[in-house]
Amino acid sequence: MPEPFQLIRPVTTEVPVLLSIPHCGTEFPEDLKDEFDPNLMRSPDDTDWFVDRLYDFAPSMGITMISARYSRWVIDLNRDPQSKPLYSDGRLITGLCPVTTFLGEPLYNDKRKEITTSEIQRRIEVYYRPYHEKIQSQLTTLKERFGSVLLWDCHSIRQVVPTISKEKFPDLILGDADGTSASPGIIETILSTLDHSRYHVRHNHPFKGGQITRHFGKPTERQHAVQLEMTKVNYMKDDELRYDEARASEMRMLLKKVLEKLINTL
Repeated sequence: MPEPFQLIRPVTTEVPVLLSIPHCGTEFPEDLKDEFDPNLMRSPDDTDWFVDRLYDFAPSMGITMISARYSRWVIDLNRDPQSKPLYSDGRLITGLCPVTTFLGEPLYNDKRKEITTSEIQRRIEVYYRPYHEKIQSQLTTLKERFGSVLLWDCHSIRQVVPTISKEKFPDLILGDADGTSASPGIIETILSTLDHSRYHVRHNHPFKGGQITRHFGKPTERQHAVQLEMTKVNYMKDDELRYDEARASEMRMLLKKVLEKLINTL
């Protein structure tokens, strides 16, 4: 079986930034394919569509990228491995190995309500742990070379997900675990750049970063982590199904500007 992730190396001088894209995967392992609803599996709708394409300029800036190969419906790489909930405000939170979509649709042909403990553990070992271990090994290597390092976790979401919020989400949401996953200087660099764009920006609400941000963000050890969530209409068509070159181009310019400033800060 291939690695459950794709690692893309820089094509120019390396910098101390690692991009993680845990929800862009669309593949399903051969041994699990027959268990999922084939209609849903043809277009896994909870995917962060095209985020890997949106950020594909990063290697030309010296940035390393890691992205998931398999769908988050197999295992969610941004959840706590013990399935501890990330939020406690009543929103729907799909599990480490989800059994429904964000809209509550059953994922499996047998409409199962849970995944067995042994199967969850197997998926952790096969898909989850390799991704997280690769992140840490890359961060360690970069920190040893440069003295400090930043992990930028890339996400997107529909403009409206009623099971999470009745309101439209803002364009961009920076999550830093309530200021604990990155230094104030890094957070300020990001926010000051985003706030001077035309996009509506929020900080730590309604998303403050998932397991990846919270686990890897250790600013006292000069290992910083942030999550950027964005609504899909900022780089996709209004139907949130197709890539929009014009919208994506504008967003890419802003992302490049933020990352350039962060490289200089680091």
